[in-house]
Amino acid sequence: MTSWDIKPQGVQSQLKTVGTHAGELEKALNALVADMAVAAQAAGTAVPGSQASTPLQGPVAPGAAPLSQKATGPVGAALSQYLEGRKTELESMAKRIEACVLGAVKATNEYLEGDLEAAKHAQDAARAMNLDVLREQPGGRK
Repeated sequence: MTSWDIKPQGVQSQLKTVGTHAGELEKALNALVADMAVAAQAAGTAVPGSQASTPLQGPVAPGAAPLSQKATGPVGAALSQYLEGRKTELESMAKRIEACVLGAVKATNEYLEGDLEAAKHAQDAARAMNLDVLREQPGGRK
C-alpha cells in the first residue's frame, strides 16, 4: 500500500455501530440458548414419571451439580445436538467480530503514529483472524 487516507473519527463511529450490533447479537444468542434450554425441559421425555430421572447417590463436591439428572427426551436431545452442531459457527462469528474491531483499532492507531507497515500488519492479522497478534498490544507502538 502506497498511501492511506484514514479518518479516525469515521473509524470510531463505525466501531461504535459495530459494538452496538455485536452487543445485540450477544443478547440474541444468549436468549436463543436460554430459550432452547427451556424448550428442551418443557418438551419432556418419552418415559413414565418416576423413570424420567436417573437417581444417583454419592458424595458431591461443594458447589457441584447433583448427580441425579432428569432424563432427556428426544426433543431436548435434538435441540442440544443442534446447538452443539452450530457451536463452531457461533464461535467463528464472535472471533471474526473481535478480529475486525481489534484490527481496525490497531491499524488506525498505527496509522496515526505514522507506522504504515505496522498498520498493514494489523490489517493483515485482522483479515487472517490472528487474534493473538491483535491482542498483544493496542497499537501505536512508535
